[in-house]
Amino acid sequence: MPSTHFDNGVLQLDTTIPVLGPAKIPTPLCYGSYAEEQGIPLFLDREHIAELGAESVPLLFESAGPRSHLYFDSSKTKCAIVTCGGLCPGINDVIRAIVMEAYHAYNVPAVIGIRYGLEGFIPKYRHEFMELTPDKVSDIHQFGGTILASSRGPQSPEEVVDALERMNVSALFMIGGDGTMRAASGIVAEIARRNLRISVIGIPKTIDNDINFISQSFGFETAVYKATEAIQCAHVEALGAMNGVGLVKLMGRESGFIAAHATLSLKEVNFVLIPEVGFTLHGEGGLLPALEKRLRSRAHAVIVVAEGAGQHLLEGTGETDASGNPILGDIATLLRTEIKRYCDERSLPYSLKYIDPSYIIRSVPANANDRVYCGFLGQHAVHAAMAGRTGMVVSKLMDRYVHLPLDLVTRTRRKLNVASDYWRAVLESTGQVDLAGMVPDTTRACPI
Repeated sequence: MPSTHFDNGVLQLDTTIPVLGPAKIPTPLCYGSYAEEQGIPLFLDREHIAELGAESVPLLFESAGPRSHLYFDSSKTKCAIVTCGGLCPGINDVIRAIVMEAYHAYNVPAVIGIRYGLEGFIPKYRHEFMELTPDKVSDIHQFGGTILASSRGPQSPEEVVDALERMNVSALFMIGGDGTMRAASGIVAEIARRNLRISVIGIPKTIDNDINFISQSFGFETAVYKATEAIQCAHVEALGAMNGVGLVKLMGRESGFIAAHATLSLKEVNFVLIPEVGFTLHGEGGLLPALEKRLRSRAHAVIVVAEGAGQHLLEGTGETDASGNPILGDIATLLRTEIKRYCDERSLPYSLKYIDPSYIIRSVPANANDRVYCGFLGQHAVHAAMAGRTGMVVSKLMDRYVHLPLDLVTRTRRKLNVASDYWRAVLESTGQVDLAGMVPDTTRACPI
């Protein structure tokens, strides 16, 4: 059965987790408490599933955690880890957690690190594997990036499974974003086609926080914290000159979560532009007239823009990157050009300082909270694999760690809901409610 379908107009979701077979081997863990099998009941609404509208749906999710019986004999199980896509704070923490849990809790004899993403499985690239032991990963959480390195772009599921068979791998942990989870689905399908018994567990990673059903991805909190440092600097620069304008571009191709969350963290932001909201530059409700009003009244302004915002104002390149994503137009250059033209035409003196901290944000080590989060994700991923789960991701949903089918997290990209209380709070923080497009038509009417 597909993961989603409509029954009498009501969206139905299948949260069943595939298993490789019955778990018959007693676990070596002696905690005395194991994850319940009856499921965790949670109510989801449009914050999680856009198709629901105003409805809410009760769903049962399989709890993450250790099981009393395993599918694999862990003492004879070889694991592999691969990291794919762009960098994100916390990747090394997840790698470390998987290795430590596999070795120390389950006595797994070997964990293999796949170098340079999915390319590492393909013989023509000649990337060597890396043996991961507790000694080798003991301090990697102190550094940003990934010790395994990464790459973008699809690779043949057939060749990936060929490599898994050659290495005699029983459990593959894939750390990556939306594209990586789609690749995982293809690998799971190829494994099933060959009737193999290999577990594939996804750990969702995206600095943009845009994976479906994942309310907050690891590294997001760290990214927001670093983004606020850039915004604070932009505010200082704006205050340091007459009609100073601080312009900060943050990551967010299709989702504006980093820009919105950093804006909520600092009340100095006057305008925040995100991909989910189409704005105008000129005329009534335009950004430039609003900026002029702000400068004439307060003599400074801070603008935060997500990289994917305002693409409707730019000519598309028609090109895509290695992951198949459209190459974005440069919204920051457009804003700088248009602000200069607009102010020059009105003889309005100004001083603009532009800050783009993107690669700093994604390359730093995780903060304390993200490290805790990554640790739980890595541990739960190992528990799931040893119990024979596959075709799933480990996720934190409403403060509970659960298993989610790959089909649910790959069906669409998560975007900021502009009809939500969250976005309303952003607008109240910036005061930009009068900008065209900021408020959905269905919620714009004000009481008399």
